Order: sequence, then C-alpha cells, then structure tokens
Amino acid sequence: MDTVNLTIDGIPIKAPKGEKVLWAALDNGIYIPNLCAIRRAKEPHAGCRLCFVGIEGRPGPVTACTEPVAEGMVVHTTTPEVKRLRRTAAELLIATECPDCRTCAKNRHCELQRVAAHVGVKLKPQRLRKSPKSLAIDSSNPFFILDPNKCILCGKCVWVCSEIVGADAINFTSRGFDATPMFDESCEACGECVAICPVGALVEKNLRWPKQEVKTICPYCAVGCGIYLGLDNGVIVSVRGDEENPVNRGSLCARGRFGIAEFVHHQDRLTTPLVKKGRGFVEISWEEAIELVARRLAQYKGEKFGLISSVKSTNEDNYILQKFARVVMGSNNIDSSARLRDGPTLVALGESFGAGAMSNPMDDIESAACIFVIGTNPTSSHPILGQRIRRAARNGAKLIIANPREIDLCRHASLWLRNRPGSDLALLMGMMRIIIDEGLADLSFIEARCENFDALTESLSRFDLKLAEELSGVPQQLITDAARTYAGLKPATILFGSGLTQHIHGTENVYALANLAMLTGNIGQASSGIYPIKGENNAQGACDMGALPGLLPDYQPLSGPDIREKFEAAWGCPLSPNPGLTLGEMLDTANEGRIQALYIVGADPALDMANIQQVRQALKRLEFLVVQDIFLTQTARLADLVLPAASFAEKDGTFTNIERRVQLVRQAIEPIGDSRPDWQIACRIAQKMGATGFDFEHPSQIMDEVASLLPSYGGISHQRLEDGGIQYPCPSKNRPGTPRLHTKTFIRGKGRFTPLVYRPPAEEPDDEYPLMLTIERSLYHQGNMSRKVKGLNTLRPEELVEINPLDAANLGVADGESVRVISRRGVVKVKAKITEASPPGVVCMSSNFAERPANLLTNSTLDASSKTPELKVSAIRIAKT
Repeated sequence: MDTVNLTIDGIPIKAPKGEKVLWAALDNGIYIPNLCAIRRAKEPHAGCRLCFVGIEGRPGPVTACTEPVAEGMVVHTTTPEVKRLRRTAAELLIATECPDCRTCAKNRHCELQRVAAHVGVKLKPQRLRKSPKSLAIDSSNPFFILDPNKCILCGKCVWVCSEIVGADAINFTSRGFDATPMFDESCEACGECVAICPVGALVEKNLRWPKQEVKTICPYCAVGCGIYLGLDNGVIVSVRGDEENPVNRGSLCARGRFGIAEFVHHQDRLTTPLVKKGRGFVEISWEEAIELVARRLAQYKGEKFGLISSVKSTNEDNYILQKFARVVMGSNNIDSSARLRDGPTLVALGESFGAGAMSNPMDDIESAACIFVIGTNPTSSHPILGQRIRRAARNGAKLIIANPREIDLCRHASLWLRNRPGSDLALLMGMMRIIIDEGLADLSFIEARCENFDALTESLSRFDLKLAEELSGVPQQLITDAARTYAGLKPATILFGSGLTQHIHGTENVYALANLAMLTGNIGQASSGIYPIKGENNAQGACDMGALPGLLPDYQPLSGPDIREKFEAAWGCPLSPNPGLTLGEMLDTANEGRIQALYIVGADPALDMANIQQVRQALKRLEFLVVQDIFLTQTARLADLVLPAASFAEKDGTFTNIERRVQLVRQAIEPIGDSRPDWQIACRIAQKMGATGFDFEHPSQIMDEVASLLPSYGGISHQRLEDGGIQYPCPSKNRPGTPRLHTKTFIRGKGRFTPLVYRPPAEEPDDEYPLMLTIERSLYHQGNMSRKVKGLNTLRPEELVEINPLDAANLGVADGESVRVISRRGVVKVKAKITEASPPGVVCMSSNFAERPANLLTNSTLDASSKTPELKVSAIRIAKT
C-alpha cells in the first residue's frame, strides 16, 4: 500500500495515500472532535463542522473528514481559529439539540459530551434554558427508542440503514432545523442505527453498560458474525458487533444484537438432569443421570443405537459425539439436522467439485458482476449475507432472482424469475440449453478443467426452451435473458439455499448449479463460484467433524481401508466399514422397532422434520430416548432422560461458518444452573461405559486431536485462532488457510458435469388439495432460542399462512381471519395474511412455532441420493374455521 509522510501537531506519521486527515490523526492517537464522520462512507457528510484543522499553506481551516493527506503536509489541530470554530459549532448543537444529560441513557457514553469537554463548552440542564424542540418520543420498536429531541442531525442512522443494511428504512422528515429521523415499515430492527448514533437520540430500551466484554461468535445462522458479549456480574447485558471480524465488520441483525442475552438467561433453561416418571419429569443428580444413561445405552450397542448430533453445538462437541457413536456404541448411525437442508449440497458439490462447501469467501460477493440467487431469501434467513447482496446490486452488479415468492431482493434485481415451487431444475436446464445453443459456454475452461461434458449436452438435447417455460412457468424470454446475463458477465456467482435443496430432486438441482458454473467458467476465481447457504451456526462444522453416517471426519470415506486404519489406530478400536442410517432413516426404522435407542443432542426433530406426527410416533416407540439440550424442546418432552446442556456463551470451542471459516467461541459466563458442555457430558458417559480416549480436560485438546486426523484442519489450533478465524483447508501450521477453492484444479481433479433429467415434485396440487404450501424462514426467528426473546416475539408473534389476494377472494378469507390449513398428513389452525408476495396457487408458512407447527403438513418423501425430505412443497387446501 502506498503511504505518505505528514506531520500532525509536530508528530511525524505515515498514512495510506488518499486517507483523510481525520482518520490519519485518530489512527495515531491524535483526537480531532467529530460527530458525523463515518470511515466506511464513500463520501464524507461534513455536517457537524467540528473537525476543523489548520493546514500550513492554506488560507483558513478545513474539515479533516474531507481533506486527503498529502506528502509533506503539516497539520495543526489546536490553533486559536480552529478552537473558535469548533466551540461555536459545539455551542450551536448543545443549544438547540441537547436536553438534560442527567436523565439520558447515554450519559457519560455520549460523543457530544466528549466533544463538549474537549472544546471547553459546559453542558447545562434543560431546565436552565429553553429548548426549541418538543417532539414525541417513538418507543414502538420493542428493542430501542427514538427521541428526536436529542437528534443532532448527523445523518449516521440514515447512512448506515441505506449504505450498509440496504433497508432504506430511515429518512429525515422536513428540512433544516425541523428535520427529524423517521422509520418506515421496511425497518428490520437490526439496531445498526442505534449502534452508530453518537448521542442519546437512539438508545436500547433497558440499556445497561457492561463492566467487561468477551469476544465470541453469534449462535444463530451460519454466517458466523463476530460479537462481543457485554457482562455485568456474570450476566450478559449487551451485545455488539466485532468491527474487526471480516465476516460482519461490526454489523448484526435483530437476532444477533437483541436475541442472545434473553435466551441464555431465560427461566426455561434446563438446569439439572430430568428423568421421566409417569407423565412428568423429576430432577436427579448428574451421578444418577450418568449411571442411568450408561447402563441403558449398554443394552443397545451396534445397529440398535443412533445418535443425532447438533448443528448448534461446537466442532469439539460434534467430534466427541460422533466418536462416541462409533467407538463406544459401535454404530455409524450418526447424523444431524444438517441432513434436512444440506444433504444435496454435500452429495452434488462433492461429486462435481470434490468439496460440498462454499467455494469463495463472502467478501467476494460485493465485487461480482452478476449474482444469481435461487431458492433462498437471505435478507430474512441470513441478514448480514443479504446486506452484502444489496450492496453489490447498488454497486452495479446484475442481480438475478429465481424464487416463487416476491422476496425483498426482488426490488434490487435486474431479473426476477418467478418459477413454480419445485420447478428449479426445469429453469436451470433451460438456461443451460440457451448458453450452449448460443455459444456462450466457456469451452476453453471446459476442455482444460472438466469432464463428462458430452453427457450433459446429450441430456439437454431433449429439453428445449418451450418445455422449460411449460414446466417452470417462467416466460422463455426471461429464461433467455437470465442465461445471457449470467454467462455474459464475469465474474458471476451463484447463491442457493433450502428452497433448492429440500426437494426429492434436490441433489439434481445442485448438480445443475455446478454444471452452470462450470459451463461458464465461473468457478475458481475471485467473485465467482457457488455459495450454498447453510442454515445453522455450525451446520458446516457438524458435517466436517463426521456427524454423517457414511463418512468419517473431514469427509473421509468409511469404505477406505487406509482411512479406517488411521482412525482405528487413533481411537483404539475397530470400525465398521458399513454406512449407517441417516436422520430420516433412523426414525423410520425406529417405527419398525429396529432402532431402539436414540441419543439426541441439540436437535428438535419433533418440530423441525417433515411430517412430525410420524416423527413423534417413532420417538414414542423407542425403548430409550435421551435428549441433551438447553430447553425442554418438543423432542425433549418425549424423552426418558433429559440432560441440561450449556449454551454457546458458557463454553469454549469453535464454530465453522458457511465460508469454511473456523472461529473461536469463548466462554463468557458460568454454565446456568448445573448445565454442562455437550462434549463434557458425552465424555463422562463414555468413561462410565469403560471407554478410553475421552479424558479431555479442555476443548483445545479435542481440537488438537481433530487436527491430527483431519487434513483440512491440520494446521488449526485454538492458539492460532486467537489471532482470528482461518478458512480451511489449512493442512499445516505454516499455511494461512484457503479463502478460495478450485483455483487451479478442482479438489477431485477435474470438475465433473452431470447429465440431468427433470422430475416433478412428489406431491402436486389436485382437486382435493388445490394449493401448494412452501416453507420460508422468518427474519426474526430461528429455532427455540429466538422464541424465548420477548421482543422478537413482538415483531413476529405467531404463525401465519400467507395467501395471494386472488386465492383469498376465492376462499372468502379476510386478512387476519383464522383458517385451517390441511394436507394429507395433518391440520394446522392459523391466521391468514393476504399478500401478493405469494403468487396465486401458492401459500407460505414458517416452521418456528411449536404451538402451530407447519411441519404437521409437510411431505417426508426423500431425495433418493441425499435422503433430504421434500419440505419445500406440499399440496394443501384451506378451509374457514
């Protein structure tokens, strides 16, 4: 980086060329007062007029936030003229905008107070002077308050909502002195405006200032945002974003900022082991619980036992759990709820590229020329990732959206392909046919780096554009435009989620995306590639650690004798070469009586799986069910024994996010009650059952064993991660990690094209069930954690079924009216929300509300390759109550 030499107040410093004087000074410990400056802003606001400095050779003071540094520049920050101008600006702000500091929540944490002290202006109570503002305070948001009387019109809230979040939910009403900020209905309650406000105009409700902070990782979605947990006497009182973390650069969503402290300290937390007695539970000691589970599980070793691991728990937890299943119980029946959405990704990207993971870092998205988003609504499910896409579109990227629903990103899109639910493969095959027919394929890339191209072209020869339109519902011209845009603009990237994978042809859908990327050469370079958007905070890590029935940790095949021998030597026991059962298969065989005992950790299949009535029946048929969790979930209610687990805030370990970044999770507080970390519980059970190799004292020791057996994690340790996350593969300690995969060659060697054949969904509308139900994640809820947060429940208090106005009119259903949603598997009573976001013939629900469980309705038919259920499409009808 080019630098320049300058002097500020007699101190010689270096600064990056083009840097503004303000930031050069602040970076070197020289304070220049400011209130409106934002380092990330493309253009400075220069509204507060507080950052004046003198520069030798200039006729008068200039604002430091607008002035770039120059070689040999001499800057003075304390000249009499500079002091006079700053004092005048501060007095004006205080006289017109600042009420009584003594009653303000930001007292002693206010930037205006700091500025006033620096320039020598005294702050006086409001009663001693007449304030010209008397505006209504807005407390409608459950998490924060807007007091426009305290607003200094710095514009930071408007800027961050527009330029970083991309929601454009805040604007000033009126102009000049009468200007005040106002929120509109597009507010996402993320709190970015609160975090950036320099005064007391925007503050959290019930604000408490922490006495210390602990750096860790958010436990919600798979983006893996860096956070600081603020503590006061062992209680979490605040959460703020980690500005140095490259994943989120300080930004957080509503769940991450406001949805943590309340669930961690919730009164419903499990605090002691519980054993089923009659229809209820009674408390027992840990000694009794360990004795009971060890004695009972000893009766079910081998194929009668299954373990469902947790996509919410740490890598260390998951590694120990899969080791427990294989070493102690002698069973490869180990899986996790990642199966419910990520199975097709693991299979298809694994076979096409050699790795079922995100190919590029999330940073690359904002530099892409074209972004194709299909089968996902990331501004709701993964908001910080969604913000990157919004920013990319504003920066000029062409955004293509393929989604039956009108999601938020559609307003930023160049093309919106409104395909029918379950028709993604037809749409993608149509796009590939256009690319091949019009000579848009990157034949040099295909020749050099891929194989089986002829098989793909042969399969597409029988699939023309007319058929693609007929099956997908997308007009031929739009399919053609999308194909030309994606193939013609490089680099181009693809993002997809569960809307693409949760189908009986989910694996074929992902094969099609891999084909599309290879066909155009959009893989292996910056800002290209494929981004599978996984659901939970450690869905990637759970799979990496071996919570899969057919693969050992790091996706090493059970069938490989050399691989098995390596693990057998390390673990001191023989391993079966036969793949175990997947999550759905375990529950199916439980219904048949073949699986007789299940150990379920941090998963809630009785709520999250398709056709949960059948799932609950299977769980009830088990001879022994032990559930380990932080709350008494729907699944835990059916257990024989419930073990209280520590939350993410109460243990050390690591999470691996969707871009393969391994990051440290640090213990911030003591475990609630007598709860314990998952790894520690499993180790105690293993030792009670006489197993060796489970005598770990700290998760860092577990990661050391992981590094010794998993080539991709070979160079990763807790000590290295203290300096920041590492993107695997990182095979040795002298390697920095791998931000981008497949740069020179695919992990499997050559990328493999897969021929495609279209198949319709397992269940389509008919006369009895004329509507199609699809499931989508809410912006404010994810699992049982968010349901424990009062404010998030205020923003989304109940399950709704979203219906198009035409369908509602035909049914005679009014907005807010209670209706019954009926499928072949169950009935759910919910309120109707009339919205054009759903197309005619399609209704939408979420799956977060145990009291109105949408998964009573969903279809459990499996994708044959990945064993992922078709959660995204179910035929239903709606009846008035």
